[in-house]
Order: sequence, then structure tokens, then C-alpha cells
Amino acid sequence: MKQIQLSGIVKSYGKEVVVKNLDLTVRPGEFLTILGPSGCGKTTTLRMIAGLEEPDEGEIRLGDRTVFSRAQGIIVPPEARGLGLIFQSYALWPHMTVARNITLALKEQKLSKDEIATRLKNALDMVQLTGFADRYPSELSGGQQQRVAVARLIALRPSFLLMDEPLSNLDAKLRTEMRAGLKRLHRDLEATTVYVTHDQIEALTLSDRI
Repeated sequence: MKQIQLSGIVKSYGKEVVVKNLDLTVRPGEFLTILGPSGCGKTTTLRMIAGLEEPDEGEIRLGDRTVFSRAQGIIVPPEARGLGLIFQSYALWPHMTVARNITLALKEQKLSKDEIATRLKNALDMVQLTGFADRYPSELSGGQQQRVAVARLIALRPSFLLMDEPLSNLDAKLRTEMRAGLKRLHRDLEATTVYVTHDQIEALTLSDRI
């Protein structure tokens, strides 16, 4: 069961409550978008699911695992939550080639060389970057860097996918192309997905539910 469930989530910064008693269930395989203006708590919610922020109260479950519970004292670190993440910043290592950026996490999983090579080729083919494996991020356009970040997720094959305005730094034409690419990514991975944006067109194009 690849469901994401938030129960009674509260998050404050000082006296400002940014998330108040949030209950949210994302069904297995669903693409859910949190749509809203800046400052409404949507990115904070995503970061709490990822484990990058701790709620003040409440519980978060990923599948059949409790990854956060204030009452039970459970705090599972981000790297142990089995999530794929894409943020506005693509977080590529500048000193590593495209291939190394994509396969670094796979090597940490102790996968075989053949399996890593297969996943790398499939991921690059899917994002139309075949032949770019030996390039460095500085040699890529913004759109190509974004596709490398997507390829990294494809290679990881996560059960849960979190995206925070990943298309905001792209021009209009490339945004349109990448919306289709993200929709294919969700379909191919069958990942339970939470997507954050302020763009209504993105939300309507990509989502099963808003």
C-alpha cells in the first residue's frame, strides 16, 4: 500500500501557525496537487512529508510505516523514507557528470553494475538526454539540468514522489514539454505523488486531484 497519510499536523514558526490541524490522505498511485499562493503552507507541508521539517504535532505515514509521530517520538530521517524529491533547485553535484549524478544513490543501494547501467540508460532515454552521460551540469541548459533531476528519480524508482514547483525556472515552451514528461514519469513509476505549485494550468494538467 503506497498511501500517504497526514493526521493532525500542526506547524508553527514562532507565533505564526502555517499549518493547522491538517488531515490529508493521498491514495496509492494518485497525483495530488497542493495549489495556492506563496505563504499558504504548501511547501512546508511537502517538506514535512519529506522529513526536512518536523511538525509540532501530528503523525505522518508512508504506506504501512509511521515516519513521524510526535506522540510516539518517531522521527525517520529523510534518506530512510524511500522518497523521490524534485525542488526548484535541481540539486545537481557540479563536480560530477550527468551519469554520476544519476547513479550515485543507486551505488549506495549496492545494486549491481549491470543493473545500474541499465537504469542509467533507460532514464536518459526517457528524458531525451541520450549521449549526455559524460557532460557536467555547467555544460547543460536549465531545462537539461531539470531533466537530469527527473532522470535521477526515474533511475531510483521511488514509491513516493514529492515535487515543489519544479518547472518554475523554465521558459513557457519547455514548461509545456516538461508537464507532459512529468505526467509520463508518474504513470511509468506508478508513484504516489504530491506536487506543489501556484500555477493553475500545471495543477489542472497534471493532477488526479487538487
